[in-house]
Amino acid sequence: QVQVVESGGGLVQAGGSLRLSCAASRRTFSTYGMGWFRQASGKEREFVAGISGNGGSTLYADSVKGRFTISRDNAKNTVYLQMNSLKPEDTAIYYCAASGDSFYATVALARYAYWGQGTQVTVSS
Repeated sequence: QVQVVESGGGLVQAGGSLRLSCAASRRTFSTYGMGWFRQASGKEREFVAGISGNGGSTLYADSVKGRFTISRDNAKNTVYLQMNSLKPEDTAIYYCAASGDSFYATVALARYAYWGQGTQVTVSS
């Protein structure tokens, strides 16, 4: 069983920055894509960003392009989400997820087999 644990959420003013971290207990960590999703109150969970196993390919939702950056350190089994120029509409619980069978990241929620418990990000106006 793969464990995924997020950290780094918190309260920040609009325009500020936060960095989320995600540690996964997986011996073959570098061979699987990873993704970040978020779920705002009363809304469905949505894709935010994804990264391939070697970090060479990334995907972003249009709403975060140019503001968020996903990266990974395979030596530490960790994925990061650097969030800049935060907006109140970025307020949500952010989840990290590990692909069940793909080297590449995907926007499809169903392709991710392992999920963290989520970390709250609140952006005040």
